[in-house]
Amino acid sequence: MDNETAKQTRPKGTPGRLSLWFQRRMNTRTVDKIRRKGHGRMMGMDVLILHTDGRRSGQPYQTPIAWYADGEGARLVVASGGGSADPNWYLNLTAHPDRAAVELPGEQPRPVTPHTLDGADRDEAWQRIVAANPRFAKYQAKSERQYPVVRLTER
Repeated sequence: MDNETAKQTRPKGTPGRLSLWFQRRMNTRTVDKIRRKGHGRMMGMDVLILHTDGRRSGQPYQTPIAWYADGEGARLVVASGGGSADPNWYLNLTAHPDRAAVELPGEQPRPVTPHTLDGADRDEAWQRIVAANPRFAKYQAKSERQYPVVRLTER
């Protein structure tokens, strides 16, 4: 591949077509498993199903996301994605915050209001998250961007 062709490929740190296909397939399987088994625990993390609408397509999406309690009855989620760009679910969530819902295992989806944390609120939430799951600190150290932390509060 010459330099001209290389410039036309996807930006560094963003998933390619195969990766996106695999993510969607695994998300579908994980959502089905959470619903079938009635519990949302994977790899030592609590998992919920985040309902969003596509920012461009308007199509509904269901994404399994690790969550952490914030002590105020809300849930904290991290938009990591493992790359240099925000994951699609986060972009969809911020594009249509009024259409967001969370589904806990064995329950119906409930509307939520997302709020991306910043400053001291984000730092405090981040410390709680990395204490529960140190791998996020490792991922963050490899990234050029600061991972957004989102508080999801039921409406």
